[in-house]
Amino acid sequence: MAITMYDATIPAIVRGLTSLNVLLEKAGEYAVARKFDAAALLQARLYPDMHPFARQVQITCDMAKGGVGRLAGLEVPKHEDTEATIAELQARVAKTLEFIRPVTPAQLDGAEAREIVLKFPSNTLSFNGQSYLTTFVLPNFYFHLTVAYALLRHGGLEIGKRDFLGQI
Repeated sequence: MAITMYDATIPAIVRGLTSLNVLLEKAGEYAVARKFDAAALLQARLYPDMHPFARQVQITCDMAKGGVGRLAGLEVPKHEDTEATIAELQARVAKTLEFIRPVTPAQLDGAEAREIVLKFPSNTLSFNGQSYLTTFVLPNFYFHLTVAYALLRHGGLEIGKRDFLGQI
């Protein structure tokens, strides 16, 4: 049996966001235990020209909701990118999961052939649904999720591969 667009999309994204939420919880606990302001973690960067931790979380959520929404033919919810605390980032992850979890396999039937056009100030990208998922959504989702994980690990959190992968 061939893998469906639903199978390639929803379980992976839900698992990644669920793991991200656990990482955020651990980050908050770490800040309390070490008696420092967790806001310092939100501004952490791997390199000066890279986005800080908070933006990595926001983009991870944006890739998830944008990817699923466009593939399912749904209006993609807008988030204002104003999160300034770990709790606010957790709320963003929760809102993203609330949007994604109800999507059914039927809503993604035929999504591999759906035309997806993304307009940016400097260019326009056109995809069919399968290409959009495999060459844009999932690589970007995992990139930003990985950078968020790496920033926390670099910041001293005792997390590992199992924390990143989540429950298998």
